[in-house]
Amino acid sequence: MQYLYSLMNKIKQVLGVLWMILAVVLVLFMFRQAYLKVSLATAGIMRTNTLLQWIIILLVFIPICIGLFIFGRYALNREFDELEKE
Repeated sequence: MQYLYSLMNKIKQVLGVLWMILAVVLVLFMFRQAYLKVSLATAGIMRTNTLLQWIIILLVFIPICIGLFIFGRYALNREFDELEKE
């Protein structure tokens, strides 16, 4: 049974690194997409609408990515190793 707990803790650490990398990649991807979409939009009202849409998208998803990064950091630092055992 101890082996199973040890294995789960290692899996949590590996997934923590994955969550942290994923959060950073997602933010960079979203900023790149926003830049590309806004720069490709035609001048005038279409560009303004596209810019407004991407500002809203970034304001919603960046805090989610920050939470994902924090969750990954906790998993990497083994904060979840001492969960209650039934």
